[in-house]
Amino acid sequence: MAALSSRPLPNPSIEVPGPELMMTAASAWMKTLSEQPGRVLENQVRYWGETIRNYADTQMALARGQTATPEDEPKGDPRFANPLWHSHPFFSFVKRQYLINAKAMRDVSRNLQVSDDVAGRRIAWITDQIVDMMAPTNFLATNPDALERAVATDGESLVKGLENLVRDVELNGGDVIVSLADRDAFTVGENVGASEGTVVHRTPMYELIQYKPATDQVHELPLLIFPPWINKFYVLDLKPQNSLIKWLTEQGHTLFIVSWKNPDASYADTGLEDYVSAYLEAMDKVRALTGQPRLNVVGYCIGGTTLSLTLALLKQRGDDRVNSATLFTTLADFSDQGEFVNFLQDDLVNGIADEIQRHGIMRAKLMSRTMNFLRPRDLVWGPAIRSYMMGEAPPAFDLLFWNGDSTNLPGRMAIQYLRGLCQKNLFAGEGFDLMGQKLRLSDVTVPVCAIACEKDHIAPWKDCWNSVAAMGSNDRTFILSESGHIAGIVNPPGKKKYGFYVGSRDFGKGYEAWKDAATFTAESWWPTWGEWLADRAGAMVPARDPGKGLGPAPGTYVHEKAA
Repeated sequence: MAALSSRPLPNPSIEVPGPELMMTAASAWMKTLSEQPGRVLENQVRYWGETIRNYADTQMALARGQTATPEDEPKGDPRFANPLWHSHPFFSFVKRQYLINAKAMRDVSRNLQVSDDVAGRRIAWITDQIVDMMAPTNFLATNPDALERAVATDGESLVKGLENLVRDVELNGGDVIVSLADRDAFTVGENVGASEGTVVHRTPMYELIQYKPATDQVHELPLLIFPPWINKFYVLDLKPQNSLIKWLTEQGHTLFIVSWKNPDASYADTGLEDYVSAYLEAMDKVRALTGQPRLNVVGYCIGGTTLSLTLALLKQRGDDRVNSATLFTTLADFSDQGEFVNFLQDDLVNGIADEIQRHGIMRAKLMSRTMNFLRPRDLVWGPAIRSYMMGEAPPAFDLLFWNGDSTNLPGRMAIQYLRGLCQKNLFAGEGFDLMGQKLRLSDVTVPVCAIACEKDHIAPWKDCWNSVAAMGSNDRTFILSESGHIAGIVNPPGKKKYGFYVGSRDFGKGYEAWKDAATFTAESWWPTWGEWLADRAGAMVPARDPGKGLGPAPGTYVHEKAA
C-alpha cells in the first residue's frame, strides 16, 4: 500500500491513443454499418451461430462425459498446451469461445473502411492488444495450469505469487512491472560484463573502455564499438561463451567500447549533437592512445543510427578517420515505421513530449514498457502468469537480466530522434540539420558491413536493408542473421543455433531479390564478418596493453540504475 500510494499520477496521453483515432474507428464502423448493413448482419449471425454451436457442443460433451477439439482450431498455441484445454468440457468451452471472440474482433477491426492505412494498422494493433490481454490464461479461474499448481501446493503457489507481485510493485514505485529475470543471479563485472579491461577515458557523457588483448599480435587499426544508450553495453559481454567482446579480442583486435552515462534530469538539454560530439571525441581518444590516424567502428541499433549521422558529418567535413563501419540492426531510413507505427503518431509522441517536460528525461520505465508490449505474450502476460499465478521465481537468464537493466533517455535527444528521424525521416529524405550541416544518408561513403536479423521486431531487416541501399558507399556488404534483435546478434560460433544469409553487393533490385539470391549458412555470422573486418584492419603489430587507466572494466557508469 505504501508503494501504491507513492505512485505518481499517470499521464493519460501515453496510456492510450488520442481521441482522434477512437473517432476514426467509430466513424469507420458507422460508415460500414450504414453502407453495408448486410455485411455487418452476416458477421453478427456468423458470430452468434459459432457461439451457440460452441455452447451446444459443450452441453453434448457434458452429457457424454467427453469433449472434442474442433478441426478448425489453431494448433501450436503454447498458451493452450495443458491437456485440460482439450479434455475438460469447461476449459474446452472457454478456450473455444475466446478464439471465436478473438476472430470476430480481429475481422471487424481489419475490415473497417478507414482512408488512412496508418490508422488501420493502429486499430488492428490495439485490437490485438485487447485480445491478448483477455486471454483466459491471464485469469486464475480459467487457467488450468495455475489451478493445478495451487491444488498440488495447497495454495503455496498463490502465496508466493502474491509475494512476487508485492515485490514488483515495491521495486517499481507502485507500478506493476513484472520482473523478467532473477535480479540476484547476476552481478555486472562478476558473471556478466566481466571481460578484462581498463577505463581509459571518462567524460560526463561516457566512459571509454579498452580491453586487454588476448593475442601477442593485434591488427594495426583499432576497433571502437558504439552500443545503444537504450540499455547497457554488456549485452555484447554477457558470458564468456557468448561474449562478442571476448571473441573480438581473440581475433586480434585492439578493442574499445563506449559505456554511456545513464542520464538523469540534469541531462534534459542533451541532444543528438552531444552524442555525435561524443562519438568524435571517443574516436580522437582511441587514435591518440593507439597512434593510428584511422580506425574501424561499430554501431548497434540507435548507436548505429547515430554512427551513420556521424559518418555523414565526417564526409561533409572531409575527415577520413573512419576506415570502415559495421552496423548491427541499424535503421537510418524510417519510411516504413514497422511495428513502431503505433507509437510514432502525434498523439503518443505529444504525450511523450509532455512526459519529458515533466521529468526532463524519457524515463526507462516508459521505454521498457513500450518495448515489452511489442511482444506482450512473451514479455508481459507470460511472465506475469508464471510469477503471480504459478508462484515461480524469475529465471536466472542473463539476457533477460540485461533487458531489465534499463536506462533513461535525455529529453532533447529523445524528441529529436522521434520527431526528426522517425516521424519526418529527414536523414533519408531532405536532410537532417545537425551541427551546422544538413546530413543525408547518401553522405555515408565509407565501406559498410550491415548485420540485420530476420525476426527483428525493433529494426525490421528489410528496413535495415533499405537503409544500407540508400547509402553512398561503393563497398557495401549485407548479412541477414536468423532470429531477433538480440539473439541474432549474440550468436557465437559453435552453437549452430541460428544461421545467416549473405548475398551480392547489388542493392539495385530490392531486398526480396537480394534474399532470393543470397546464400544461406547454418552457422554464426561472426566468422564471416571477422574476415571482412580483418581485411580492413591492417597489418599485425605488437599487442597494446591498456594499463591501469582510471580503473578496471566495466567501469562505474554501467552500475548506475535508472530512477
